[in-house]
Amino acid sequence: MSLQINRRFFLTSVGAVLAAPAIMLSRRSANAATTTLTLGHGAAPGNPRTIAADRFAELVRQKTEGRIQINVAGAETLGSDSAMLTSLRTGALDFTANSQGATSAILPELNALGLPFLFENTDKAMAVLNGPVGAELNKRFEAVGVVPLDWWDNGIRHLTNSRRRVASPADLAGMKIRTPADPMTIDIFQALGAGTEQIAFGELYIALQQGVVDGQENPLTNIESSKLHEVNKYISLTAHKWESTPFLMSKIAQARLGSDLEAVMAAAKEAGDLQRKLSNETTSEVLANFKKNSAVEVVEVDHDAFVKATVSVADSWKKKPFGDFVAQVEAAARG
Repeated sequence: MSLQINRRFFLTSVGAVLAAPAIMLSRRSANAATTTLTLGHGAAPGNPRTIAADRFAELVRQKTEGRIQINVAGAETLGSDSAMLTSLRTGALDFTANSQGATSAILPELNALGLPFLFENTDKAMAVLNGPVGAELNKRFEAVGVVPLDWWDNGIRHLTNSRRRVASPADLAGMKIRTPADPMTIDIFQALGAGTEQIAFGELYIALQQGVVDGQENPLTNIESSKLHEVNKYISLTAHKWESTPFLMSKIAQARLGSDLEAVMAAAKEAGDLQRKLSNETTSEVLANFKKNSAVEVVEVDHDAFVKATVSVADSWKKKPFGDFVAQVEAAARG
């Protein structure tokens, strides 16, 4: 079983680390044979990401015979995804199951995985990530001081809102949609004619409840586990993009693992298999429950109209400095 850690404890620990670098390098418990590391993520209890993170901690303990202990801090206990990435790169945090959008701030090429309507499902996305595209991303992550351990699933994303049924792009006129601080998602919704605003996920429920924004987009599992349907009646099955959950490790943590590195990497892969399985199963269950729920309305959309409205997004991203990589991802997905 993983240990839970709160933000106050983490910040206090970080302060101690900054004050005593030698402590950061060892960061060992009273038992010198045990190294304690921290994993942070932003998912709510019950989310497949949360379950997989806890399973990762358990597997690491088993595979290293207790030499490595993982403290798990979920639900943005350690700050936003962006804040956790900063902590990861400085070595204050060891692992994070993060969001694709936030991670794209340190590796812009990652946005290519979120091109509109690129992947129909996770299996197709994983087939691409297990090939040359994934190998190239691994190299580019290394260059920014981050070690990718696996690609967890953040699902096919859909739109919710509190104002009206959205079945076509025209229905988004005059709406303000919350997106992550993710350039690709912002581009998609602006192409669809909506206004966009970036709000941290942990603040999203209240922002929707108070009408700061009209709607948001997320996979169905996130919508359900964070209770966003309580404040957004209309759920439009836009399926406008797929996103990964990059499971990342600090290079500083990698250096401290020594001979246990292989066991930790194996644990990450095994936890990733569980996470993707749960994500797929949970999505089907959540959709069925939403359709039975009289308090919400599930809306089938004009898929072709949404695809047509977002064609310009891919074209614009191919003109960026890493446009060749964007084209490579698209070709691999379409091939």
